Amino acid sequence: MIELITAPSSLGLRPLTPGHEPGAWQAPQVLLDAGLADQLGAHHVVTLEHPDYDFEAQPLTRLRNGHGLRAYSMILAEVVGTALAAGRFPVVVGGDCSNLLGSLAGARRDGRCGLAHLDGHNDFFHPNNYDTAARLGSAAGMDLALATGRGEPLLTHWPIIGTPLVTDADVVQLGDRETDVPATQTHWAAVEDSAIVCFTAQQMLAHGIATTVARTIERFDERRLDRIWLHLDVDILDAAVMPAVDSPGSPGLDFAQLTELLAGLAADDRVIGADVGIYDPEMDPDRLYSGPIAEALGTGFASRR
Repeated sequence: MIELITAPSSLGLRPLTPGHEPGAWQAPQVLLDAGLADQLGAHHVVTLEHPDYDFEAQPLTRLRNGHGLRAYSMILAEVVGTALAAGRFPVVVGGDCSNLLGSLAGARRDGRCGLAHLDGHNDFFHPNNYDTAARLGSAAGMDLALATGRGEPLLTHWPIIGTPLVTDADVVQLGDRETDVPATQTHWAAVEDSAIVCFTAQQMLAHGIATTVARTIERFDERRLDRIWLHLDVDILDAAVMPAVDSPGSPGLDFAQLTELLAGLAADDRVIGADVGIYDPEMDPDRLYSGPIAEALGTGFASRR
């Protein structure tokens, strides 16, 4: 039984224009208007408030909106934990990728949990691969690093759980289109030095979605995981079919491939919930993409109704 949790937060994103909050926080309502709740067959809908966005650096942190993100993550963790305790399958719809942190914190209350990280980028910025003094860190570009314990304790150390939210070896990252770029041209190569298993967008397209799903499940089997959380950044889609994100790119999946990927992973009973983010309705004024996104999520998670 699916519980839809709307989390309209852009706290983890940098402003694309000065003084203007990124529009990803509007995605939950736009997707609801496109029929997302019906597409998912959601029996419960929980709506979180839109948190205040701070454009200035906050005291004692070099993370953008760091204190607000901590508070919001704790609220989200409570809601996700409550849904899981009730035997429901929570689908958290944001908003930006930093919603992964609160979602995982809620999932981890019941013990160890693996992570299928579906994203067009590795989201692995952390203090060892960028200059924290030069600019504020944006959690949406470092959610995987933070989830695996890299970064400030403000967003890496959690009540009851401690740190990390997930062990490197319990993570499979799918869809990054930049890992195959030479290390001199990208900040993302550091993930290759970890125990995280990565299937790039190029590999997924070459081998096919069914093979990618099988290899992902095989990895989770090797790790003897009983519970898995699924994170989806819709920029895993190719910019040619869905450009309404803050960092569009190619290569990537089309909607049919995304639906197949979600359905294949969600069919594994160990997947206990999911979070979805990064669609920006301000970049989609004609609402060309909200319907296809809602349909892909509804069909992809149909087995969990």
